[in-house]
Amino acid sequence: MGDLLVVCWVVGWVWAGVVVHRVIAHLADPIRQTANTSGSIASQLREASSQLGRVPAVGDQLMRPFDRMAGDLDGLVAQAHQQVAMIGSVATVLGLVTALAPIALVLTWWVPRRVAFVRNASAAQRFIDADADLDLFALRALAHQPMPQLAKVSADPMGDWRRRDPRVVEALARLELDRLGMVMPGRAEASAAPDEVG
Repeated sequence: MGDLLVVCWVVGWVWAGVVVHRVIAHLADPIRQTANTSGSIASQLREASSQLGRVPAVGDQLMRPFDRMAGDLDGLVAQAHQQVAMIGSVATVLGLVTALAPIALVLTWWVPRRVAFVRNASAAQRFIDADADLDLFALRALAHQPMPQLAKVSADPMGDWRRRDPRVVEALARLELDRLGMVMPGRAEASAAPDEVG
């Protein structure tokens, strides 16, 4: 369950980062449209200048103002592209920060606990693989399980454990193995009903 919550947390913040990136990136749309319009006008001015340049005697003079306006628009287009690039960079940075900051915060808490859980489960698996006595896991259950869970196993779980009641020992061991995310070998079919002893 904890792993699923962490996955949902990561996916949720990645989605939030994408949303932040898109919202900020959309701020560049008007600037991009201005750049496109200015570039189109500059092309039309150059085309007009080229046509006017063919006029005998005064063609060069007629071209100058059109060429000057086209050059000014080129500068405007270049500035607009720089602003669009800057907004895109800001959108990327803020999107990453929005996603990575909370993800890193949770992972620094979750990863060490997950590693410890894997170590404990691996150590427990060695005992199970060696067909060790379930007594060890029953004892750990008495130490780790909440009282309501122990009460479901037996009215006197400690006493029954001391008396080596096989059903209570098995039920306690199953509780501990469930906590470790493991199943007792040869008892997979019984693991679905850990509370039937009592």
